[in-house]
Amino acid sequence: MSVSVSFLAVDLGASSGRVMDCAWDGERFSLDEAHRFPNAGVRIGADLYWDVQRIWTEIQSGLRQCRARRNELPAGIGIDAWGVDFCLLDERDRLLGNPHHYRDSRTNGVPAAVQSKMSGRDLFRATGVQTMEINTVFQLASMAIQADRRLMHACTLLMIPDFFQFLLCGEKRAEYTAASTTEIFDLRARCWSREVLEKLELPGCIFQQIVQPGTVLGELQSGVQAECGFAGVVACIAVASHDTASAVAAIPGLDDASAFLSSGTWSLMGVAVNEPVLSDVAFNGGFTNEGAADGRVLLLKNMTGLWILQECVRLWEAEGSRCAWSDLEAAAASAVVFRSFIYPSADVFQAPADMCAAIAHFCAASGQPVPLTRGELARCVFESLSFAYRDVLEELERITGRALGTIRVVGGGSLNQFLCQMTADACGRVVIAGPVEAAALGNAMMQALVTGHLKNLSEGQAALRRSVELRSYEPAQSAATEQAFERYKSLVARGANSLRG
Repeated sequence: MSVSVSFLAVDLGASSGRVMDCAWDGERFSLDEAHRFPNAGVRIGADLYWDVQRIWTEIQSGLRQCRARRNELPAGIGIDAWGVDFCLLDERDRLLGNPHHYRDSRTNGVPAAVQSKMSGRDLFRATGVQTMEINTVFQLASMAIQADRRLMHACTLLMIPDFFQFLLCGEKRAEYTAASTTEIFDLRARCWSREVLEKLELPGCIFQQIVQPGTVLGELQSGVQAECGFAGVVACIAVASHDTASAVAAIPGLDDASAFLSSGTWSLMGVAVNEPVLSDVAFNGGFTNEGAADGRVLLLKNMTGLWILQECVRLWEAEGSRCAWSDLEAAAASAVVFRSFIYPSADVFQAPADMCAAIAHFCAASGQPVPLTRGELARCVFESLSFAYRDVLEELERITGRALGTIRVVGGGSLNQFLCQMTADACGRVVIAGPVEAAALGNAMMQALVTGHLKNLSEGQAALRRSVELRSYEPAQSAATEQAFERYKSLVARGANSLRG
């Protein structure tokens, strides 16, 4: 088929970034990975930062490679990225230092420190967002508590995707889905929460005007054009710039009988709703509300995901031992079933120096056999994740009153056939996996909508269904699975989250 137009999707994840050339031929999208690069925090002393100058260099490198591959100009460029983290600029739009990484320790204990001003429950009522130490509001509160000079001199706050859009086109805006992750944004009124800003004494003047997904921000700046080889007008488009929102937008067939599961470093499981769910049941269950690409709301729960095994693999490879994911899955498949479980979102697994030791300590402290081999460890993590998904799925059904018969998995975890089948078996639901590069596809699809190549989101999702290969997993439940799930729930109920390394 002849390519009629292309869109450049910059997709920034917490462990890697990529610049994707997405072609649209009038019927289907096709992705071409122009550039991929590792992305990780940089530790300087006790602080953990994002190296945004290097990320910007990598983005420009990706744009140059896209330009070298085709003569015609792209119809647009969009950026999606992880949530909660931000950049601060001074009065001359200069960057006030590299932004902190959400896993930095500066927010430890900050939610408790601000309780006298605004409780977690009140923050949830005001924003729809569940309290997590990593959230933007607590990063800013920690800066205020420490009288951080960067906050004192800041004139502009830009979320990570908004910052890179600013570098592309020079416009400073706050995109709706990224803003919704901050715990400072009022999802009902669709604006920054004056209540949160006033009660926590945060500078409201640094927050930018909200724009919805599908807003053309401007044109690629001349300096960037020259650097990357683009001679002509290229539209810079605010897509659903929170990567979860872009990924969910790219799920074909997501309806009221389906739950989505964005599986990667984090696992995010939820459903789409028309308005934020602010009930006590949702709050007590640890659910949060985030903006969706179509202006609606995603009711979801954040869970630690494949980060746990990623960290184990990193340690093994640092010791000089190669560890392919396919080998790890094969070893897990051969290990004894339902031997040990962990609670994936326990504090002990958020940023330990040695993840393997953290898993061993957790199992020993909870009276379970300690995984001794890589296969036993991997199976422990995979089984625990699948049971965590079931727990959340059942809570979602109670909160929404919906019967959720299908789980639609996107992201890197959708490639893990072992985990997908285990999820189907544990949850007793059909699992449909794909697309893998959902965030990049959702990014490109939103650009196609803005530029008139697609009429609406439904038409875009139909096009995506024609464009990607999906894999279905049928559940095979057993009495052993049910007994193991009860053991997992008992472990969580006993206060597993209090077990620390």
